[in-house]
Amino acid sequence: MRNRTDAELMKLVLGKHHPALEELYDRYAKLVYSFALKSLKEEQAAREIVQLVFTRLWTTEKGYDASKGGFVNWIITVTRNITIDYLRKKRRLEQVVRIEPREWEHSFVSDAPDPESVVSRKWIGEQIHEAYVHLSESQIQLIDMMYWQGYSLSEIANQTNEPLGTIKSRLHQCLKILRKHLTSLREG
Repeated sequence: MRNRTDAELMKLVLGKHHPALEELYDRYAKLVYSFALKSLKEEQAAREIVQLVFTRLWTTEKGYDASKGGFVNWIITVTRNITIDYLRKKRRLEQVVRIEPREWEHSFVSDAPDPESVVSRKWIGEQIHEAYVHLSESQIQLIDMMYWQGYSLSEIANQTNEPLGTIKSRLHQCLKILRKHLTSLREG
């Protein structure tokens, strides 16, 4: 295996030849790890990226095309893309407020609800509902996709078949409307 080129090894990997993957791992694991560590600054996360990259090499059906450039550039691009996906997923998870099931149940399904919290929750819900009245259907959909479903702006643009600039502009206008309305409710 050691005397084979990266392209030859990758063709063997596409045929599910384990020794070819092992040879690519021996050649490039340190490079992938270094790139991931530099990007993420966490050893454990960098090790996860290495696993994800070589799992992708094993499971890919398209693979590396030598006519489009060097293998090292290709594997770094794969590493970069996986690292970006990893960071996005991590950011989404960090934004989620985790509540244990019993805490959730205790907070919202209490035997003796605190009247002040019930009124407060109802009032906040009404404020948000009133603010949504000032938004168009496409703005509500954008807020839902971005903040509640966790899509990025470019993913939303692809799904809605609209230019990214249009999505960014719509988000800016939407946040401006919500800020104006919610601030006036708070002050008034």
